[in-house]
Amino acid sequence: QPCWREYLTTRIEQNLVVNCTCPISECRAQPTTAFIYSIVSSEEVIAKYEKALLRRYVECCSNLTWCTNPQGCDQILLKDGLGYGAACSKCSWISCFNCNFPEAHYPASCSHMSRMTCAKCNHGFCWRCLKPWRPSHKDYYNCSAMVSKAAWQEKRFQDYNERCTFHHRAREFAVSLRNSISSIREMPKIRNLTFVLDACKVLEQARKVLAYCCVYSYYNQDTESMDIVEQQTESLELLTNAL
Repeated sequence: QPCWREYLTTRIEQNLVVNCTCPISECRAQPTTAFIYSIVSSEEVIAKYEKALLRRYVECCSNLTWCTNPQGCDQILLKDGLGYGAACSKCSWISCFNCNFPEAHYPASCSHMSRMTCAKCNHGFCWRCLKPWRPSHKDYYNCSAMVSKAAWQEKRFQDYNERCTFHHRAREFAVSLRNSISSIREMPKIRNLTFVLDACKVLEQARKVLAYCCVYSYYNQDTESMDIVEQQTESLELLTNAL
């Protein structure tokens, strides 16, 4: 029994317990949950084992996923099949269920968010962090073949990227402002500031939409509907700045 306890404890600590088998090489039997409970007595180790079971369960269920909040959240979400779901009940983060981008990014599509390609050398890179998709790429962003069209494409990308970055930073400011007001609200002499908090939430959402409108516009500049989209985006930006 001590040998089994040490073996299972090590497997649990290494996050390998879900698929572990009998330590005898010829035996492929897997220890059951009841057997593990009867052998391992440490509450801390058992808690890690139960977390491992929960992770495996979520991974096996196509309609379940973890909240993708980059700040950290252990909430399990139910996919609604629409690409993005309701805000997480724990942290209010809205996740995208169709791609690896960490949040819902309407109106930009999942293909917009996955990667971009340099017009001069076909180097693929991430829209948000600009890191290369292929670490083996030698030239990174310093391409030697500079032509007028490529220069225009580069300037166009820089313009949209700067606008996108600005709105993301403005969104962070809205979050910081909401947190500051929430702390002031706790003071006994301050009146109800719910309407200001609601305004900050609207401001945060508007900045998020404006950021991803930049991505959408970058990829759809030549389509017939872009005049309307640009007008609506401009209108939203003016109202957001006023707010």
